[in-house]
Amino acid sequence: MGGLRLALSWLSVLPVPVGRVDERVARHAITAAPLVGALLGALAAAVLGFATLLGAPPLLAGLLAVTALALLTRGMHVDGLADTVDGLGCYGPPERALAVMRDGGAGPFAVVALILVVGVQATSLAELSAEPAAVVLACAAGRAGFLVCCRTGVPAARPEGLGALVAGSQRLPVVLAWWAGLVALGALGAGAGLLGWGAVAGLVLALAALLAVVEHVRRRFGGITGDVLGFATEVGTTLVLAAAASS
Repeated sequence: MGGLRLALSWLSVLPVPVGRVDERVARHAITAAPLVGALLGALAAAVLGFATLLGAPPLLAGLLAVTALALLTRGMHVDGLADTVDGLGCYGPPERALAVMRDGGAGPFAVVALILVVGVQATSLAELSAEPAAVVLACAAGRAGFLVCCRTGVPAARPEGLGALVAGSQRLPVVLAWWAGLVALGALGAGAGLLGWGAVAGLVLALAALLAVVEHVRRRFGGITGDVLGFATEVGTTLVLAAAASS
């Protein structure tokens, strides 16, 4: 429960009290992250459905849902997306890339990435107002990206920060269990008509993309950082939403 409370506190604006944070609690928080993602997805789906019910145009409803997700997460994940893309886009050794990521400003790569991701998510959500289960699944899958980034053998890029606290904390069986469970839930939902099979295909695509992302940041930065976790979340969520909307 300490890990779940920490995950809620880290990954949402919910005022959840947490006690002492150590490596064990942080490990459990990363393991519980998909549960928080599912909760955030349910809230975003509620905003999407309510806006649609009030007669908002589909794209506006989708933008409102994306805005709700950003507010519910304090904008952390989109900030991680922007910083990581700027780091990947710069020249120089890993130290230079990490310095760019620390800077906090949004360069041209970050701006383009944010426009693309927000646009794809809003457009996809506009098509999913009748499939709230797909929204919940996509947000859970995005947070399951944390486990891919933090699996055993993946180092931290810096000796301090969130990345150093959680890097290598997730055993491979735990990672596989979460993703297999998400795929199974997606298949059950598709079989019951709650969502399309595109969402299930999106999960497979997202996992493959996240594995590639982790390998690339290992080569470029030397490991993961807290920003990379946010980047991975947005990549996973966006791919599942886009695939679900396309089915």
